[in-house]
This record gives sequence, C-alpha cells and structure tokens, in this order.
Amino acid sequence: MTRGSRSPRRALQLAAAALALAAGGAIALPMASQGSVMVMGDFNGGGERELAANYAVTGHDAFGAMAGRWLEPTLHAGEHGVKLVREASALTYTRLVHRWNLPHAQANLWFVGMLGGVRGDDLGGTSTLWSTAVQADYETTRVYAGAGFEPMRGDGVRHDSAWVRAGFSFYEVDYEQAQPWFVVEAKRTRYTTTDETLVTPMLRVIHRRYFVELGANDDGVQLNFMLTY
Repeated sequence: MTRGSRSPRRALQLAAAALALAAGGAIALPMASQGSVMVMGDFNGGGERELAANYAVTGHDAFGAMAGRWLEPTLHAGEHGVKLVREASALTYTRLVHRWNLPHAQANLWFVGMLGGVRGDDLGGTSTLWSTAVQADYETTRVYAGAGFEPMRGDGVRHDSAWVRAGFSFYEVDYEQAQPWFVVEAKRTRYTTTDETLVTPMLRVIHRRYFVELGANDDGVQLNFMLTY
C-alpha cells in the first residue's frame, strides 16, 4: 500500500490511539480502550519525575495510581538557591467526558481527579494532596492542538499547571507504523510562592501502542512516554 492510498479511517485510528497527554504531565492521564492498561512517565531537567498507570474499566472510565517528585522554587531560590523537595503519591480517576468523531479528525474532553498525599521536609509530615484537572485535545493525522489545567493543592502546597500545545506530523503512515511529529508546548506552573513559564519544542513519535516525546527547555532535557498493554 502506498502512502497516497492508505485508508483515512485507519490513519485516524493511529492518531486517536496516542492523543497527547497531556499531556502536560503524567498526572493528566489519558486512557486507552476498555480493558487496557496504560503506563506513563514524565521526566525533565528541572527535577520533576512522574510515573503513573491506569486501567480502563469502561470506554469512558479508568482508575489508577501515580507517584511523583518535583522541586519547588521559592522567592529566595536564585540560580544556586535551595528548592523545596516534594514527593507525592495518589490514586487517580480518569473520565472521558465527551468525544467528537469528526469526518477527518477527533476531539476529546477529559476530566482527571486525584487524591493522595505529599511529603516535604518543611511540611512536618504528609499532607493531603488533591486535584481536579481538565484537558481538551483535537487531532487529525497531520495536525494536533491541546490545552489543559491541573490544580494540585495540599495543606501548604500549591502546584498548578496550565499548558497549551500545537504540532504537526511530518507525513502520514500506515496503521502499524510509527509516525514522527514536531510539537511545541508552552506551560506555566504556579507554586506556593512563585511561578515559572517554560516553552519546550519536542520531537514526538507515536504508534498505536506507544508514545515518546523528547525535547529541551531552560530546565534541560524533557522526556515523556506512554505505553499501552
């Protein structure tokens, strides 16, 4: 089969199988088809590490868990200043609120709830951590756009993230092949006492069973991945 003769429906299935995370972070979980397990990870040079997994019990609902670590800058944390270490773990619930199946595209609206705990030397133990995140995305076989907001709050802890993403694929592929994309993300994170904005250009490779992004920003290298079983 040549590229010009491939089925648009099958090519769209490829795009739909790897809609982004989110994708601002592994906590903003996408989900796969009913009965599938999804494993996700986000790692960046700023010290943020997140690993999550969920299981889709229906075509619209998934339950899972996450573990993460990040460094929270303070007003006095300059280039060589001390940053506060945060370590979190939580249970998650992902809901596909609505899906629009368009003639040559797909769009989705997601909700992700999270409840768990966060630890830090300055917190005096474990603090309750919760989040009610929303995410929307639109994707064809050639273009992608997405946005999301994730407010993570705890007693004395704030880690709110808002992001927008846009990108394009270099060419269409068959259903069983990997497809390369170029994506740019603008993300603003508000911490307890300060905030940070990062712009990250990334190379993305998606397949119906995996998703990998590699990019760089002012904090260093960023790696995101997703595996479906």
